[in-house]
Amino acid sequence: MMLRNLELAFIRLHILYHSGKEEVFGMGLMEELARHGYTIGPGTLYPILSKMEKEHLLSCKTRTVAHKQRKYYRITAAGESLLEKMKAKIKELYMEVVEK
Repeated sequence: MMLRNLELAFIRLHILYHSGKEEVFGMGLMEELARHGYTIGPGTLYPILSKMEKEHLLSCKTRTVAHKQRKYYRITAAGESLLEKMKAKIKELYMEVVEK
């Protein structure tokens, strides 16, 4: 359980990072996260995206793609601010745990 909680925190950071680089959508994020070794399904990912949107970390636009509605997410100013703060904490943790 603890491992999964930590992984979910890293997944949220990945979402912030990637949504700052380009618009992201659910299936694309699941594929990207899988490349990093995370297994996440729609039942876990979409509630995370929804919560991050409610927390004003992500903005969402809905578009029709191949006759289906697809939600695209981008990082907001609040999300960028949080990501910058977390980068410093990630670097500090990395230096302490990995570089030591």
